[in-house]
Amino acid sequence: MTLIPERPLLISPTLAATIGLEEAVLFHVITEHLHHHEGHTSRGYKWVEIADAQLARAMPFWRESDIRRVSGSLIDLGLLLRDPATGNPDSYHYAINQKVTEAGGVEPVDTASTGIARSGSAATARQSGHAAGERYEGASLMDPHWQPGVEWINQCRQHAIPDEFIRKQIPEFVQYWRDRGTAEFSWGSKFYKHVLRLWRHEQSRQGAREMAQPMSAGWRPSEDAVEILHNSGVSLGFIEDAIAEFVLYWRERGETQGAWNTRFIEHIRRQWARYESSIGNDDVPRPIPDNWQPSAECYDILALAEIDEDYARSKIPEFVLYWKDSGQARASWNTVFLQFIKQDWSQRLKTYNLSQGNAETRSLAEESQRRIEARLQRFADRSWAE
Repeated sequence: MTLIPERPLLISPTLAATIGLEEAVLFHVITEHLHHHEGHTSRGYKWVEIADAQLARAMPFWRESDIRRVSGSLIDLGLLLRDPATGNPDSYHYAINQKVTEAGGVEPVDTASTGIARSGSAATARQSGHAAGERYEGASLMDPHWQPGVEWINQCRQHAIPDEFIRKQIPEFVQYWRDRGTAEFSWGSKFYKHVLRLWRHEQSRQGAREMAQPMSAGWRPSEDAVEILHNSGVSLGFIEDAIAEFVLYWRERGETQGAWNTRFIEHIRRQWARYESSIGNDDVPRPIPDNWQPSAECYDILALAEIDEDYARSKIPEFVLYWKDSGQARASWNTVFLQFIKQDWSQRLKTYNLSQGNAETRSLAEESQRRIEARLQRFADRSWAE
């Protein structure tokens, strides 16, 4: 009885030293399947469907997880191609990364892209310094004239990466790894991952630039921003009154931002904190005195809202006369005055914007007309005093 009951696995010692023993074993098994089974040609490659069970029977010394790990390594090395089989989740179409020629042969393997060392022993290669295709402990050092193979360029293109961007990364990539003196099994795979990472970073930067917009006349905070402020205790009226002055301030500065809602939230929180800390603690309602004047804190709050102090002072006689005539009492006339000035200033800004007659304002006028008319009616009947 023979000690070898089945056909032995034959592997190339040079290939095993170059890509690893496990990878060489699996590569041999798949190559045997490709040579002895009919397949189909697609995209210039010969494909054969191989079930996971077939690979497990051919290599009973490995678990399925080992086979998946080693096959993934071959794919990363650029030696093996794999596509899912249609209708069978336990099978894959495999192909050697070597295109079939019209005469039935195969094209030469692009060793620069796969990282497999060209002919010559490891000892000879180590003595030659950084020579092209140098092999070092089963891997190759960076060739000074290295270029990514077509298959790696195509993989980059699948992520919609422009060719110009891909080619631009090559000189820096080659120089960096030559300076490091690191040996790799697959420079093509490493380059692909490098370009993909840089492209995603570039897309993030482009997205940030595209999101940045100048402040528009019709800008309003999002519902999420208003909800965040309202849930933190800021009144909806306070938020609404601050929008017009916020818009005018940033339109005059002409800055471009991508996070206006964030800026608005920060702005309102600062104003609200100052507002709450500045209102008086005396809660006894009193009629307004004849010589009443707002406190210095009131003007500080109005300054935060970019409201002109002279404008606020000019409204004091009207404010005092109205409340003297009404005879009502309030616990904090500073609070009432702040609300009155903010609402009056907001209406003044809206009226100013509508009067400019520029193209942007006209395009937004129809959309916001109903809201503005409602606010005008509100000011007309003195609802702020109720």
